[in-house]
Amino acid sequence: MAIQWFPGHMTSARKKAAETMEQVDVVIEVLDARLPEASRNPMIEELRRHRQRPSLKVLNKTDLADPVATKAWLAFYNAQPNIKAVAISAKKPGEAARLPSLCQSLAPHRKDNLKPLRMMIMGIPNVGKSTLLNTLVKRRVAAVGDQPAITKQQQRYDLGPRQTLVDTPGMLWPRIAHPADGLMLAASHAVGTNAYIDEEVAEFLAGVLLTRYPACLTARYGFATADLDPIGVVEGVARKRGCLIKGRGGELDLERAAQIFLTDYRAGALGRISLETPETRAAMLAAAAAAEAEDSGAESQDRAD
Repeated sequence: MAIQWFPGHMTSARKKAAETMEQVDVVIEVLDARLPEASRNPMIEELRRHRQRPSLKVLNKTDLADPVATKAWLAFYNAQPNIKAVAISAKKPGEAARLPSLCQSLAPHRKDNLKPLRMMIMGIPNVGKSTLLNTLVKRRVAAVGDQPAITKQQQRYDLGPRQTLVDTPGMLWPRIAHPADGLMLAASHAVGTNAYIDEEVAEFLAGVLLTRYPACLTARYGFATADLDPIGVVEGVARKRGCLIKGRGGELDLERAAQIFLTDYRAGALGRISLETPETRAAMLAAAAAAEAEDSGAESQDRAD
């Protein structure tokens, strides 16, 4: 299943972001700490590089992510030029308060009343931008909810006499190249529910947990995982949570079980789980490149024949 979700307002949001980026000094890109690269919008990276703006990568929701994986991601990003990375929970004021000074270190020339530091906060939907903004501004200025794409237009705020911050709508990109990225985004509720099927996303998530976090499944639902496949996990959740279709003689309601399973993951009830690491990301990209090369070779052979 290829997941794609690009509501109409995101086109105008991208155009406006490109115009505004010319007038800012640092781009704060908020990522989901559980899936940093899958939640990194390549359009933001393209705009940032075009304007030669430094980036502060904020790995948000770190309290939901595997701390070992988060440490590896911080090393991954901090090794890149013109980038700093930090892991926080946007709900914690003390952690969020570190961001302006980190931005200042990326733009040391913007530090007085004549040259205030101008920051721009960007990211995909439902990654915690609005929560972070409210924490930084120290009042509720942005709507917060467990639905993607709540913010629809840019807003500018003063964080003090020498710092300004532009908030932007959450933006995805027109084509998600890797199916696994779409599934990770869907599992983490970064795309609209009309773009995916709960059971398929739940099976993908179950596969990740069976491979890397089987103990989390046992701790949450009380079943052994040794002989289970991803479908078996969703069926196990259905049995443990009493998900049955009425009038069907005890038939399992896998849609409802999938929704329960996804909700548990999103809320952190399954434990601190990261869906990707730098190593799994590299392996996925290598496999995709090999498959593309094989397909290209097959097409060339077909034309030769």
